[in-house]
Amino acid sequence: MDPVTARLTVSDACLALAGSLRGTSPKDALAVAGRLRREGHEPGLVAAAMSLAELRREARPRLGDAVDGMVLHRAGLEQASRAVVSALHAERFADAGCRAVADLTAGLGADAMAFAARGLGVVAFEADEATAILAAHNVSPWPHARVIHGDSLALLDEADVDGVFADPARRNARGRRHDPSDYSPPLDAVLDLSRRYRALGVKAGPGLPHEAVPPGFEAQWVSVDGDVVEVGLWAGAAARREGHGALVIRGEERHEIAGPTDRAPAGPLGGWLLEPDGAVIRAGLVGVLADGLGAHLVDPSIAYLTMDAPPSATPFARAYRVLERLPLDVKVLARELRAREVGTVDIKKRGVDLTPEQLRPRLKLKGSARATLVLTRLEGRHAALLVEPV
Repeated sequence: MDPVTARLTVSDACLALAGSLRGTSPKDALAVAGRLRREGHEPGLVAAAMSLAELRREARPRLGDAVDGMVLHRAGLEQASRAVVSALHAERFADAGCRAVADLTAGLGADAMAFAARGLGVVAFEADEATAILAAHNVSPWPHARVIHGDSLALLDEADVDGVFADPARRNARGRRHDPSDYSPPLDAVLDLSRRYRALGVKAGPGLPHEAVPPGFEAQWVSVDGDVVEVGLWAGAAARREGHGALVIRGEERHEIAGPTDRAPAGPLGGWLLEPDGAVIRAGLVGVLADGLGAHLVDPSIAYLTMDAPPSATPFARAYRVLERLPLDVKVLARELRAREVGTVDIKKRGVDLTPEQLRPRLKLKGSARATLVLTRLEGRHAALLVEPV
C-alpha cells in the first residue's frame, strides 16, 4: 500500500463506508461495488472501503472485535500477532514493572495497542510510511501511545522508555536456515538492547534454532489452538526463567511447561500413542513431558511418545489408543481399512516421505466408518498405526 492509499483508508469517508459494509458477503462484492458507485461514491473510495471491510472480516478470528475500529493492509495482517498473543506480550512488560515500551516494529500496531490497553506508555516505530499511517490510526484511541515513521534503532535513544519489544522481519534467508543478518532490524542489534533496558521481548518465528537463543534469555514457544505461532525471547525483568519453555493456549486455558532439552529414551510401542503439542516439540521439551507421564519415544528420532497404561490427561499432548500395528504397505492398508468399512481416513505422519495427499487416493476407500492412521517409524522401521483418538 502506498501513502496516498493509506491516507484515503484512514479518512472519515472511507471509515464510514467500510463500517456500513460489515456483514457483506464476499460473493456480493461486485454487486455492492456497482451500487456504491451508482450512489455517487468515487471509485477509489469504494475500492478502499471494500478492501478494508474484507480485511476486517478476515482479521476477526485473529484480532477479535477490535478490527471494527482498525485499518489494515494484507501484508500487515499476515504479520500481525494474534490478539491473545499480543495480550501476553503486554502482560510480560506490565509484570516487569515497565512504565513505557518502545515497539521497534509496529506494523499495523497490534502489539502497541495491547501495550496501551494495559496502561503502558507506547512509542511505536514503523519504517514504512503507509503502514505507519495505518498504525497511527489504530493506536489513536490511547493518548499515551504514538507512532513514529522512521528507523527505530536510530531513533530509539530519543524515546523515554524502559522496555523494548521487536518483531523483526526476515529480509531474505537466501537458503540459510538462520542468520541474524537476515532480520530487519538486525536481530543481534535488537538482542544487545537487553543490556540497556529494564525488559526486552523479541518475537521470532517458531523455527528459530535452539543455538540462536542467547545465553541468559528465556525462550518460550507458543501454540494457539494447535498452531505454533512464535517463540518469544525474553530478557531482563520480562524473563520469568532462563532456558526453554512452551505455552499451550486452547480457548481460554493457558498451560506452561519448561525444563531441560534432554531427549527422552526410546522403546517398544505400547498400547497408547501420544502426539506432543508443536510448541513442546519446538521447545525441545518432549523429554520433560515423557518424564512426567512415564512415557518413552517410539523411535529415537521421532517425536511420538508411547506407554502401556492409559496416560493421564495432559494439555501438552493428544492421546490415541493403538488398535493395530500394520506394515507401511498401500495394499495392506487398503485391505485392512476396507475390511473395517472405512470410507474416511485421517492421516498423520512423522518420519516418512509418503504424504497423506499421496496415500489417500491410492487407498480407494468406500464405507461409512472413519479411522485415524499414523505413518511413522518404530524402532528404526517404517510402520502404520491404526489408532483411536481419546
